[in-house]
Amino acid sequence: MPNPKHRHSRSRRDKRRANDHAAVATLATCPTTGQPHLFHRAHWFEGKMYYKGKVVIDTQA
Repeated sequence: MPNPKHRHSRSRRDKRRANDHAAVATLATCPTTGQPHLFHRAHWFEGKMYYKGKVVIDTQA
């Protein structure tokens, strides 16, 4: 496993660690249903699973 040849400063380490967690999750709006959902995530709406505005799973077969 690679190891650093020289020590990184505290500021370089802390700059990297500062981006681990966002305060509030950003929401997207589905173009088909108009429902809010998390970015890059599929979401259920009225028995159907949507991803990028398209039906992925339909339980009402």
